[in-house]
Amino acid sequence: MEWIADYGVFLLKSVTVLVALIVFVGFVASLSQRQKGDQREGRVKIQSLNDDHEDNLDDFLASVLEPEDYKRHKKDEKKTKKAQAKASKKADKKADAEEAARPRVFVMDFDGDIKASAVEGLRKEISTLVANKAEGDTVILRLESPGGMVHSYGLAASQLDRIKNAGIKLIVSVDAVAASGGYMMACVADEIAAAPFSVIGSIGVVAQVPNVHRLLKKNDVDVEILTAGKYKRTLTVLGENTEEGRQKFIEDLESTHDLFKAFVQEHRPNLDIEAVATGEIWYGKEAVNKGLVDRIATSDDLILEALQTSQVFRVSYEQKRTLAERLGFAAEQGVVKAFEQLWAQQSKRWF
Repeated sequence: MEWIADYGVFLLKSVTVLVALIVFVGFVASLSQRQKGDQREGRVKIQSLNDDHEDNLDDFLASVLEPEDYKRHKKDEKKTKKAQAKASKKADKKADAEEAARPRVFVMDFDGDIKASAVEGLRKEISTLVANKAEGDTVILRLESPGGMVHSYGLAASQLDRIKNAGIKLIVSVDAVAASGGYMMACVADEIAAAPFSVIGSIGVVAQVPNVHRLLKKNDVDVEILTAGKYKRTLTVLGENTEEGRQKFIEDLESTHDLFKAFVQEHRPNLDIEAVATGEIWYGKEAVNKGLVDRIATSDDLILEALQTSQVFRVSYEQKRTLAERLGFAAEQGVVKAFEQLWAQQSKRWF
């Protein structure tokens, strides 16, 4: 028994080391691929949500009905389909035409990080839709983002403008948060729907620059920063910051804020921009009163409404990952999630 126990401990250690090695290799491979830029081909996947909805309804009936009642339901359904199949070819063509005439609704997702990394997939999805657009098309974008880098979210918002410029109606749905750069994207839409306690707004600009100059000076460490151009470097991490540089940095922030406000005002002209561009956030119902969003609804509400009258498709861009990359990505996401949870404990409002 002691030998078996020792062998079990040895086996457990070996498996642990092997798993750790695989995760490490996967993490390095994933990081290397991201640094090089992902050049692999992907594809835009289209999935019918009408079919999924019908399958879910069938599963529901199979669960709640008595076996005999469910059999009767399926039998009646089969008879109905058989009767339809016996209809004249003319009637079939008419039915096909009516089905084809139903408007199309495309559901897309954008889950934004600081760098708005999801824009790479978003631009390919939009290019596919724009190239194959039809009259009456609508896009529902399920948007979740607390914001991030100015230039990254500026590009993401410009991608949504492409949908509008193609004559496709755009509805943005916010279930959790669309703040700062996230709201910059949302305001492009023809209509914004938000869940009751979703976080909306934060129309402002923020920057933080740590400075360790005094610590270095205390330890007799000199730092030389050489620039060509008066304002090539305003605030620094290592060098001594000046009041002139600080004021220039603030001016740049204010200029960026003015651009942000002008962008929002252009897309939502009825909004009192000075009242809402204070950097504050509001929850869904408050945001409706402020004019930041148009109505209270979840993305599920919007999709169920569309399923009643339209052909509804989910659009996603997918790339194949190697096993090593999948393991590395999982490890990376675990670390990111841990930091996000720590940040949430410090910064979010709780009931």
